[in-house]
Amino acid sequence: GQAQEPQQGPEVCTEPAVLAKHAVGVNYYKQGSDVALKDDADYPDWLFQMYLGPPKKLEELDPETPEYWRLLRKLNTWHRNKLSKNRKF
Repeated sequence: GQAQEPQQGPEVCTEPAVLAKHAVGVNYYKQGSDVALKDDADYPDWLFQMYLGPPKKLEELDPETPEYWRLLRKLNTWHRNKLSKNRKF
């Protein structure tokens, strides 16, 4: 068979002027330009209040929130799966 050339990844933009004005890589169509960023006032307030840090631990969450119970269920599922792997027949 023929030797195949390794696939090249997308070009990485390093121009600060372009990165400050456009959402580079958001346009997934083959044709067209990158999406231009708008003024902060054009975006909803909740967008700037989103938590972008590392995932919170169970102890950091409030038990009255759905996120707490979702994480608790996930951790319990992981724990049960880990225990079932060690079970002998």
